[in-house]
Parts: sequence; C-alpha cells; structure tokens
Amino acid sequence: MKSLTEHLVMEIPARTGFVNITPRVAALVAKSGIREGLCLVNAMHITASVFINDDEPGLHEDYAKWLERLAPFDASPRTYAHNRTGEDNADAHMKRQIMGREVVVAITAGKLDFGPWEQIFYGEFDGRRPKRVLVKLIGE
Repeated sequence: MKSLTEHLVMEIPARTGFVNITPRVAALVAKSGIREGLCLVNAMHITASVFINDDEPGLHEDYAKWLERLAPFDASPRTYAHNRTGEDNADAHMKRQIMGREVVVAITAGKLDFGPWEQIFYGEFDGRRPKRVLVKLIGE
C-alpha cells in the first residue's frame, strides 16, 4: 500500500472566505501515484472547515450570509460565553461545526472520483493568519 501525507498552508487575508483547493489536492493525488484508494482532506484548525460543493460564487455568497445569520460575529462576551475567555471568535467555532471538519474522496483510476459539479473547498471563519489543511492519501 502507498500513502502520502502533505499539509497545505492557507492564509486568507479576510476574516472569512472560501477557497477551491481541488487543484492542489488533485496534484497531490497525481504525485502519490495512487490509482485506487482514499483521500482525506482535513482542516486542522477549529475555526476552519473543509467541505464539498459546487464552485458557484452565488452559492458561496449564500453560505456566508446563512452562516452569519446562524452564528453572527460579535466579539463581545455578552453574546457568546466562549468570548469571556478573552477570545473573540465563538462564531467561527460554530460556523466550522456547521460546515464540517473534513471530507473523504475516493481515488479511482488515479483521479479524485467526484459526482457532477463537486469540488473541495476550504472555509475560513477566523482568518488573517496561516492555517494548515491535512491531505492524507492511502491506496494502491
């Protein structure tokens, strides 16, 4: 069995944002030489997410608005108990929980095996600093 472990470094200049990381992950699949297997892509920070969906700007705008309605940013300790610890990012933790921590994609014939329109995205909810995304590939 073959395996490959790599870390992508993400640095989003804004507090929130979505980045299509599919080309970077696909390049790692090619580098690994794995023809049949699995690809785990995992956000390694508790205020960031990895998810699969369509690469459509309107959808990403809708996600941002929807998440802000569900867990609005408020740095004050009045709204979120977590912010009473000196942090100001409780909303980012909640947004990550909604969008998810990781994805697993099958590798078939040496390529990521997606359904129509599927792409892998990094979601940032408390940016402006470097964060890592783990890509772990296993297979034959």
